[in-house]
Amino acid sequence: MREALAGLTVRGRAFVAAGITAIVCAIVLGQPSLSRVGVLVLALPLISALFIGRSRYRLALVRTVNPQLVAAGQPASVSLSLANEGRTPSGVLLLEDHLPYVLGTRPRFVLEGIGHGWHRDVTYQIRSDVRGRFEIGPVTVRVKDPFGLVELGRAFRTTVPLTVTPRTVPLHSIPLGGAWTGSGDNRPRAFAMGSAEDVTVREYRRGDDLRRVHWRSSARTGELMVRREEQPWESRATLFLDNRVGSHRGQGIASSLEAAVSAAASIAVHLSKRGFTVRLVTAAGEDSAHDWHTRNADLNTGPLLEALAVVQPLPRPNLDTGWLTEVGGDGLLVAVLGHVEQRDIPVLRRMHSHSGSALAVAVDVNAWLSPDAGGRDASAVLSQQGWRSVSLGPTDRLEAVWQELGRRHTQSSRSRGVAPLAPMQPEPVPSGEGA
Repeated sequence: MREALAGLTVRGRAFVAAGITAIVCAIVLGQPSLSRVGVLVLALPLISALFIGRSRYRLALVRTVNPQLVAAGQPASVSLSLANEGRTPSGVLLLEDHLPYVLGTRPRFVLEGIGHGWHRDVTYQIRSDVRGRFEIGPVTVRVKDPFGLVELGRAFRTTVPLTVTPRTVPLHSIPLGGAWTGSGDNRPRAFAMGSAEDVTVREYRRGDDLRRVHWRSSARTGELMVRREEQPWESRATLFLDNRVGSHRGQGIASSLEAAVSAAASIAVHLSKRGFTVRLVTAAGEDSAHDWHTRNADLNTGPLLEALAVVQPLPRPNLDTGWLTEVGGDGLLVAVLGHVEQRDIPVLRRMHSHSGSALAVAVDVNAWLSPDAGGRDASAVLSQQGWRSVSLGPTDRLEAVWQELGRRHTQSSRSRGVAPLAPMQPEPVPSGEGA
């Protein structure tokens, strides 16, 4: 009852004031009929408060966001399914869903005719030009009596996440190079010598399934031989993103960091579609959740885009190099870099020597401060360290920059008299003869 009295609306407080005034005037003027009017006017908001305060609303809410992973600038749909599971009717419900300001204004709905078994679905759209992970909700409900004299607030606690990924653009295929690496038995290679049997079987190891024993080879060698596991080797790529504060210029969605994140997202999607297994490394090192993993292109890009959606500028001067000590890092390396300091050169040289093929997109961060201040020094420094690099300015199209990176590789390959490298395709492995 105390909560209900505190929830009196302006109309309800006006009724209380008018009722008390009428009763006082009736006493002073000696008008009993006026006192009866005052009692009626005063009793109406008090009875409404008692009714609302003793009511037990059982409202159920189900929120659905489709899709929960959306690119920046693309809309997402939010559906609210509200039902009254109690027996107490309500006059009017004022529904408001809480949203972060980057997703737009808070949607509000007015719902009437709420009785036992009542159900209602409402839908609205949200859109964000800023990448990130946002929580949608909770929903607050304002319950009013039929006369609009008392209004109480109720809130649902549940929220639903929405991940806004960076914008991506489709990229054309270019010669990438890089070595096939992995952990399977069937590494793709040509049968240079011997028969196919010689390269598709190996010696028996403790724990091997006896159903994989290749009896013809076992009879010829005098030892148990088993067929290799048909686990294909995969082409691995490391995507490195320099997200240090000192490496970028500008603020908000117009900063050079946002351009670098968008470029990294586009490259990640492109490499996954080309058959590469991609891992993400930032200036803080590698997150174990985004290590190499065997997935198809559609499932591989999801975690990468989610990780890039929450990348934040790091206030650190140096690059983490712990990930360079890992075994098996000799595949393709694609780096999206900002401003390069002198102390970064030994790290870049080490990254190049650790990879089978090193490509870089150097963001021209000075051009973000002034169009006339563009300096292509980062790309030149990378080229001196053996990288294939191109520069990306604020007015450059990433598709054209990516194609320029491929042309530079072709030119360098022709100058050395070798054909451009392309990702290898695994050769079919003939199945062995069973027992």
